[in-house]
Amino acid sequence: MTSSQIIFPAEWALQSAVQLTWPHENTDWCDILDEVIPCFVNIAREVSCRQKLIIACHDINEVKLRLGDLPLDNIIFREMATNDTWARDHGAISVFVDGKPTILDFTFNGWGMKFAANLDNQITKQLYASNVFAPDVQYESRLRFVLEGGSLESDGVGTLLTTSECLLSENRNNMTREEVEQYLKENLGLHTIHWLDHGYLAGDDTDSHVDTLARLCSESVIAYVKCDDFADEHYPALKKMEEELFQLRQTNGEPYELIALPMADAVYCEEERIPATYANFLIINGAVLLPTYDSPKDAVAISQLQKAFPNREIVGINCMSLIKQHGSLHCVTMQYPAGFVQ
Repeated sequence: MTSSQIIFPAEWALQSAVQLTWPHENTDWCDILDEVIPCFVNIAREVSCRQKLIIACHDINEVKLRLGDLPLDNIIFREMATNDTWARDHGAISVFVDGKPTILDFTFNGWGMKFAANLDNQITKQLYASNVFAPDVQYESRLRFVLEGGSLESDGVGTLLTTSECLLSENRNNMTREEVEQYLKENLGLHTIHWLDHGYLAGDDTDSHVDTLARLCSESVIAYVKCDDFADEHYPALKKMEEELFQLRQTNGEPYELIALPMADAVYCEEERIPATYANFLIINGAVLLPTYDSPKDAVAISQLQKAFPNREIVGINCMSLIKQHGSLHCVTMQYPAGFVQ
């Protein structure tokens, strides 16, 4: 394959479906299952009223019971064993190869072998085998390479935004920047990779996934987390990240329009700061689902994100329960472009 044959669609492209992997008593959510499931139900409601929703789950009847009176017409259920719920990172990466819709199945190794992922790493292949995807969708194994969807931001026309801390982690592929860059260009049809060498969130298990820090909102707009509090531990790293973003250039040589999202209020769980972030939003058809955290800053984040997406509804979803397992809204979802799901 050559770069000119592959298109890695942007998240804002028309979608056919979003995937959720449902929490159950054998996941890390077991102690707060009744607290977190309403968040999943809210995400399911907002997605399924606009497009198809795939739910990979341990027990279909249990999930249907939890969904209550939510209409099921737009929901595709598949029962399978799972370790956890982070569909962004164990879900397939969708590309078009010579115009053909193709799902690439990369290895998910629990963010550098931090957590068990043996069952989650099989979900994509099982979804494909169970005819979730349209008949003309191709499956291609990339299981020799470790890659998570949360580490990638595509503009749909060959530019990628990512972080060096994650993609160059020794516990993932143990490759040089040049080797990783060449691999991504060949397999995702890229011509430009923007690397961020700074930025992090306390309590983040992913080694600084870009979707917690800075997000492409169009070919020319980036929304990012800005910290204005000199006393906050994040200030130095996020200030350096902001400086890096100001230096980035679009393919046409112009700088990006940067939209600052507020640094979420500090949230603690068992005396540990956990990674609340407004950058972990999900773009779907006609809307953007924004994680909120019971804070006055929620309204500021909605207002700022509306500037990036003037033609989409910004829908806040309370994700206080989600961040107790160190992830947020984007982390538990994976979108599939139009033409991928029946």
